[in-house]
Amino acid sequence: MSLLAVLDEAVAALRAPLGEDDRTQGWTDDLRREVQEEISINCSVLRRHGMGMVRHLRPRFDEWMEHEGVRTGRLRDLAADVQRSLVEAQAMM
Repeated sequence: MSLLAVLDEAVAALRAPLGEDDRTQGWTDDLRREVQEEISINCSVLRRHGMGMVRHLRPRFDEWMEHEGVRTGRLRDLAADVQRSLVEAQAMM
């Protein structure tokens, strides 16, 4: 799956309302919107300026999730997948 497809999928998933499981894992509506916005901005940068811009992105979703106290689950796994995809794309540049 391409990097932009991973980012688009994450943005779409984060636009959906939180489920009870998500809230139990530590997600709030504000956090969901902030993470969705950050991923959306990264996606927009890559679309507008090209994939070479990936080297300038600093994905730190793991630190963010840790700081917010979010436990393992569907959305944290999604954020981790976005971070992993961005780091892999940076390594290829």
